[in-house]
Amino acid sequence: MTLRISRKTAVIAALAAGSTLVTGCASSRGGNRGDTAYVARDVESLYMAAKERLDRGDAKIAAALFDEVERQHPYSPWARRAQLMSAFSYYVRKDYTQAIQSAQRFLSIHPGNKDAPYAYYLIALCYYEQISDVERDQKITEQALTALTEVQRRYPDSEYAADARLKIDLVNDHLAGKEMEIGRFYETTGKWIAADMRFQNVVKNYQTTSHVAEALFRLTETNLALGIPQEAKKYAAVLGANYPGSVWYEKAYDLLRKDAPQELASAN
Repeated sequence: MTLRISRKTAVIAALAAGSTLVTGCASSRGGNRGDTAYVARDVESLYMAAKERLDRGDAKIAAALFDEVERQHPYSPWARRAQLMSAFSYYVRKDYTQAIQSAQRFLSIHPGNKDAPYAYYLIALCYYEQISDVERDQKITEQALTALTEVQRRYPDSEYAADARLKIDLVNDHLAGKEMEIGRFYETTGKWIAADMRFQNVVKNYQTTSHVAEALFRLTETNLALGIPQEAKKYAAVLGANYPGSVWYEKAYDLLRKDAPQELASAN
């Protein structure tokens, strides 16, 4: 959220009194460096001032100060540390776009650094925390899946990979839910082939999610509607083999008994 000018001016004035800032004006979201002039300071004091701000919950000013560490002391070890802390500060204040950019910049400059796994993980978190409900566009969800998979691929034995695997399962379940929602909508409008394709996608590509049983039932439905009872029976059989006690199998069996009794008879 963008700060009101009066409040932000007060923040800058307080920092100026502490000999951190000289001047300031209303900055845009993310604390742009061009909007605030900083006093030249030794690198350790500047870094600790940034960390103090972060510890106090002022992530916006902390991010700007960490950025200033790099600007004033670009070749020091503190600058490398400050780059990642800047990304984390932007993440804390939910400025995900800036956090991703900062983490990506860190990786472009220090790809082999020991903190690279965390930078990749932070990028994945930024996408993951922006995932919206299944009724909305899922571009961010796809980006989250890509970023989480990258963490797992690059650092399979790290603590970040362990968490990434858990989140990947949740993301896949979310994407499968989106496919199911679209498929159900196509069913209600009589677009059986389009619906069938969505449900097949769930069965083929999201086999470990919680939506597979319903997808198999829906495929039984769509194939009966398309006049292909043999295919409907095939999906119902798969459903019975894998989810024998589920409500979806009971529904599929009742549907076949009603609309394709000859197929059930041939199966016995």
